Amino acid sequence: MAPTYSRVERATWAERLRRDLPGLPVTTDAPMSEYTSFRIGGPADLLVTPRDEETLRRTVLWAVREAVPMTVIGRGTNLLVRDGGLPGLVLRIGEGLDDIDVSEGTIRAGAGVALGDLSRSASRRGLSGLAFACGIPGSLGGALVMNAGAHGGEMKDIVRRVQVLEADGGASWLDQSELGFGYRRSVLQGGGLIVLRGELGLRAGDRSAIEVEMERWTQKRAAKQPLEYPSAGSVFRRPEGHYVGPMITQAGLRGLRVGGAQVSEKHAGFIINRGGATAQDVLEVIDRIRRAVMDKFSVELVPEVRVIGEG
Repeated sequence: MAPTYSRVERATWAERLRRDLPGLPVTTDAPMSEYTSFRIGGPADLLVTPRDEETLRRTVLWAVREAVPMTVIGRGTNLLVRDGGLPGLVLRIGEGLDDIDVSEGTIRAGAGVALGDLSRSASRRGLSGLAFACGIPGSLGGALVMNAGAHGGEMKDIVRRVQVLEADGGASWLDQSELGFGYRRSVLQGGGLIVLRGELGLRAGDRSAIEVEMERWTQKRAAKQPLEYPSAGSVFRRPEGHYVGPMITQAGLRGLRVGGAQVSEKHAGFIINRGGATAQDVLEVIDRIRRAVMDKFSVELVPEVRVIGEG
């Protein structure tokens, strides 16, 4: 069972953080609905977007020393925050950790870089291998943690190594062979390590051909996915030998709605926020889908979306 924290205890965290790290921009009672693509989530006690690596390191060391619970997020595109919010400190990796350096087929980029920006940066330099990621809405850090993929490509195919920050403030590089990549997983999901940057190995290609490929994927995504509504992308991992959307449709749940959460009519593998959805609405839809698919197909659906926070 997760520990609980008193109002008095939580109220002191912001005071202590501002005292110990003066000048650090700290948002209190930050509504996580503003920091997730689902537009859902209760408040975080404290939210910090580090402006550089040193600020990140000092904030992590402070949280460890003060025994304040800490959650690391990126762009919040694969995230469902429960309605009770997040206790402690939320570290949002984004602006300030979004550098991109390109040299002879190698891209080294900060964890906060948007994948779309990174793929376009590669294409402008005639580098092939990252086009599959042009429509993935998250950041490089989140993509490395989840081994994100699309259109037959995955991050593991192009990653050479990843730099991580450890709880003691030290930074180190992990080679591709140490990252334990699998389908939508890596050792980086185990906690205790924060991605700082990744080094990707790409190959020379024709810029025009790469841009045509990216445009094709972009148009296909717009045609098949409910981009007009807030969501967290595909809710479930694809079971071997099956496709999630058709199973949900055949189970009769396309369009199912609970409160403001609905199974998309455009792509049944997505749950969308039609307006005012709560995390509990989404979780009920997830539960009903999982039970229906198990009853009809004897297939267990495993959520791909990361669910965090207090109920």
